[in-house]
Amino acid sequence: MITVTRLNGKPFSLNAIYIETVESFPDTTITLTNGKKYVVREPHDKVTADIEMFYTRISLLGKVKAEEDQDGE
Repeated sequence: MITVTRLNGKPFSLNAIYIETVESFPDTTITLTNGKKYVVREPHDKVTADIEMFYTRISLLGKVKAEEDQDGE
């Protein structure tokens, strides 16, 4: 799960496995695989970083990728 904030300031959590796209219009819009859309306050880069961190925690994103990011490669 990742935590994001609605435009009205209310935080909520999304299961990142169901995220299909993250776009900026300029507001960040998250589209789930079921077609539901959420507009959030967080910038695109933070949402994608949170998704990658979630995937790493649940071992969907390999440890090698995480180590490469830490080494700056």
